[in-house]
Amino acid sequence: MPPRRLSPEEREIWARLARSVTPLPGRAVDLAPPEVFTPIDSKPARPAALPPSAERQPPRRAPTPVLDTSWERRITNGTLAPDVTIDLHGHTLDAAHQRLNHALGHSIARGHRVMLVVTGNPRPAHVGPLGHKTRGAIRAEIGDWLALSGHADAIASVRTAHPRHGGKGALYIILRKRG
Repeated sequence: MPPRRLSPEEREIWARLARSVTPLPGRAVDLAPPEVFTPIDSKPARPAALPPSAERQPPRRAPTPVLDTSWERRITNGTLAPDVTIDLHGHTLDAAHQRLNHALGHSIARGHRVMLVVTGNPRPAHVGPLGHKTRGAIRAEIGDWLALSGHADAIASVRTAHPRHGGKGALYIILRKRG
């Protein structure tokens, strides 16, 4: 991705950050914001000292393949009936991760097809000076948890729930048929 110019809002954030920095003794500080910005998601150049195998792989995401039309219709219309519901809202990240893994294993063993996972609505959060959000941690992590789970091969799709089941605060996990 090519570099882009900073927006006026980003320049203001940079100026606030730069004013908060105290230079090391004997060092001058350039408080001017950079003219161009390289997005974080662009692939950085690998240092020459690192072998290719040491390069960190990006996190995998949970599968979201296209389902057949009957599944799509049921999700869109809100007529999909979850076999089991798990509420992770209000739990710590560790507790939520453990509950999710346990519920996935239980649902797979029982032959369930649809899990409803309540993560809680992503709330409008205060965004700090570096763009860090302070809320919605479970929702932000759940995709990685599912992709890296030992049950990932049993997941056919992950979709945002219909508003009657929680909307953006919940997910449908569609499990594959046991064969």
